[in-house]
Amino acid sequence: MGPVDYVQPAVDGRAARWQRHREERRRELIKAARKAVHTLGRDASMEDIAAAAGTSKPVFYRYFGDKAGLQQAMGEVVLAQMQRKMKEAVATATTAREGLFAMVSAYLQMAESSPSVYAFVTRLPHGDAGQQDAIAASGALGHFFESISAMMAAPMREHLGPDAETLIGYWPTAAIGMVRNAGELWLSSPDSPAKPDQQAMAGYITDWLCVGIAPGSRAAQKPQ
Repeated sequence: MGPVDYVQPAVDGRAARWQRHREERRRELIKAARKAVHTLGRDASMEDIAAAAGTSKPVFYRYFGDKAGLQQAMGEVVLAQMQRKMKEAVATATTAREGLFAMVSAYLQMAESSPSVYAFVTRLPHGDAGQQDAIAASGALGHFFESISAMMAAPMREHLGPDAETLIGYWPTAAIGMVRNAGELWLSSPDSPAKPDQQAMAGYITDWLCVGIAPGSRAAQKPQ
């Protein structure tokens, strides 16, 4: 008796269509939730978001589990767009410093475009201090700082000497903290004549990362 031929089971077309429907519905809900948070503010409740989306709160819970799940899902979409913007910006840079400025500028632009959405996806729910927010958990910023640190490796080795390799490894993590903390403080600061615009703030952060704030550095000088 010859070997029995294995027959690949047919794909359940109904199951595939249902999965596509769920994915499309999920994207629609994230888009509607993002629009609602942009309009209502970062403290919008699940009930407010569902009402603005023209559906019910149980629908959002069915797709995202809870508010933290919605924050994570929305954060992934925001971060994907932020990544694309950063890649486009960095691709045009010819030097490490230009690349760093382009990346920081793209980050600030995306955050400034909707402060409420940015705050919604980066703020942890009460009682979830052990978790990471969407940006931290994704590692998205880390990817770009690693790319920039590779560009800066040669001049950093020349400047730092024998200790360069160890210190270069610390730089991306330190840079992420600098950009996020300075950027979020700038974003939350009220408008005033003394508040730098987005391009100026990106320039300051870039200088702090590259040369510090010591007297005589560009970052320590007032713009003309």
